[in-house]
Amino acid sequence: MSASSGGNYDGGPLDGGRLRRRLAAGDVTLGTFVGMASATAVEVCAAAGADWVLVDLEHGSGGEDAVRDGVLAAASYGVPTLVRVESGERIRIGRVLDQGAAGIMVPRLNSVEEAGQTVKHMLYPPYGDRGVATYNRACRWGMDRAPLTADQQSAVGIVQIETLDALGHVEEIAAQDGVDVLFVGPMDMSFALGVPMQLDSNVFQEALQRVVAAAQLHNKAAGILAVDGMAAAKYVRQGFRFVAIGSDSTIMAAAFRDAFDTARN
Repeated sequence: MSASSGGNYDGGPLDGGRLRRRLAAGDVTLGTFVGMASATAVEVCAAAGADWVLVDLEHGSGGEDAVRDGVLAAASYGVPTLVRVESGERIRIGRVLDQGAAGIMVPRLNSVEEAGQTVKHMLYPPYGDRGVATYNRACRWGMDRAPLTADQQSAVGIVQIETLDALGHVEEIAAQDGVDVLFVGPMDMSFALGVPMQLDSNVFQEALQRVVAAAQLHNKAAGILAVDGMAAAKYVRQGFRFVAIGSDSTIMAAAFRDAFDTARN
């Protein structure tokens, strides 16, 4: 079926809501952050078996061009690309969705109202306030206008829980329609709790369980960043279903460090 035939075309780089449906069905998914502004790094992560890759525009070294090229690189392996935007502004969210991102992660949200605004920015009118245009990848360069009138959200909505305010409202945030993942930022959360980098502390572990419980109560996925595969497996056992294993740069740095240490010793 050609792209000109409308919204039923299933080829190309767009996710079409598949990842969101997997999360709603209770699947555990594993991915990684990509911050090196390299489409090749995105491709390597996708080829290695990631369920999704997340291009990081908050702490990564690239800009929106990394999204444009990263979506294509990951899609060549059938892997969707998510994006952590710099902030929850409408323009930031709309631009990366236009590039074909399968979902949005928004950092440092503190309230139910802010979470609701994030979802609103992901949706076209009358359901939200996303800017309407067709000359972008999301609408197949004007050849598929079905996304403009869809009444179901297809992009994954990921809200970071990394402040005391967010943790204090996590149950209400989880109840919001369009919020699919409650994602713990471990470093930020540990600092907010007064136990910086003490991820095994009781207060930090209690916070994790509160996030997991809130997600489970509302049939949402709890997410977190793990330093390696062993830590990721532990988080999955704790109930997390959306787990990022490191990032392109941290995993590469650790692998080279270990290789050099082994060779020298």
